[in-house]
Amino acid sequence: MGYPVTIIENKSLRHYNSFGIDVNARYFMALNSVEDIAVLREWLSTHDLPYLILGGGSNCIFTKDFQGLIVHVGLLGRQLVSEDENYYYFKAQAGENWHQFVRWTIAQGGSGLENLSLIPGTVGAAPVQNIGAYGVELVDHIHTVEVVDLESGEAQVLDKEFCQFAYRDSYFKSVSQGRLLITAVTFALPKVAQWKLNYAGIQQQLGDIKPTAKNISDAVIALRESKLPNPEVMGNAGSFFKNPIISQSDGAHLAKKHPDLPRYIQPDGTVKISAAWLIDECGWKGYRDGEVGVYKDHALVLVNHGDATGQDVDQLAKKIITSVEQKFSLLLEPEPRLF
Repeated sequence: MGYPVTIIENKSLRHYNSFGIDVNARYFMALNSVEDIAVLREWLSTHDLPYLILGGGSNCIFTKDFQGLIVHVGLLGRQLVSEDENYYYFKAQAGENWHQFVRWTIAQGGSGLENLSLIPGTVGAAPVQNIGAYGVELVDHIHTVEVVDLESGEAQVLDKEFCQFAYRDSYFKSVSQGRLLITAVTFALPKVAQWKLNYAGIQQQLGDIKPTAKNISDAVIALRESKLPNPEVMGNAGSFFKNPIISQSDGAHLAKKHPDLPRYIQPDGTVKISAAWLIDECGWKGYRDGEVGVYKDHALVLVNHGDATGQDVDQLAKKIITSVEQKFSLLLEPEPRLF
C-alpha cells in the first residue's frame, strides 16, 4: 500500500527528545489520528525493524541513530467525561501536553494532579513511567488507560490493576514494551480535595497562602523552576536516577553512618533514599565535562550544555553510579531508557 507523508526517512530527533540529542531516525511517523494506527500496523507487518513509541521524549536518551521507526504520538483532545458522588473523571488523548492538561483540570475545578505540575512530557507517556513528584504518583489518580494492541489491532480499556504500576514502572514499561499503544488516559479526581503539602518545601513555598489546587500548582512550579533547568534552554531529562529503595534495617544502618541522609519511610516499611543527596555527597553537583554535566542547582539532573551526545550522557551516568556505589554501597538506576 502507499503510505501517507507522515512516514518519512532520516528524520532528526533533536527536537523530539528533551535532552536535545542530535540523532536521526531511519523512519519517522507522526501519529495524529486513530486512523493512522491502521497505517502503522500495516507498516510494521511489512518491515522487520524495531519501533519506538515516543511522546515528549523526556524519558529517553539516544546513544546512536535509531535504525527503525519512531512513532511520535500527537493525538489531541481532553474533556470531563463523567462524575459520580466522589469523583470527576477527566480524559485526555495521549498526545496532550502533560503540564497543560494538569493546569486545565485545575481550571475545571479538579484537584489531585497539582503536585505533578510542570513535569515534561505527554499524557500518554505518563503511565509508562508512573510519573511522580512531591509525594504524589500518577497511580494515585489514574482510572483507566485506553490502548490499541499493535499486533492484534484490538482496542482495550485497562484498569489500574492491570497496569501493574510500581515506583517509576508499569506494565507498559516492563512487559508490553511498545506492543500496547496508549491512545488516551482517564483520571479520577476527588471532589473533596486531599492536599499533600508536607513534601520538599511545598508548605514553605505556600507560606500563608490558602491551599487550593491552583496555589499548590503555582508553588510546585516555583519550586521546580528554582531547582530544575528548562529543557528548551538546557537539554535534560529531569531527574536522571531513581531514588534507591532499601530495607528499614539497611536504612537505619546507613543513617547511623550518615546522620544527614534524607530518607522516607514507605507504606510497606521500606525506606526511600534521596539519590540527589547521595550524588551531591560524592561531589558531582555542578560537574562539567565538555558538553555534558550535572546541573549546578540539582545533583539529580544531568544536562546537555549544547552538543552532548548520548554516549557522553551514558558515560557520565556510569561514572556517577560507580562513585555512589563505592561510597554508599547503593546502586543507582537511571530513570530514562537508553537507546
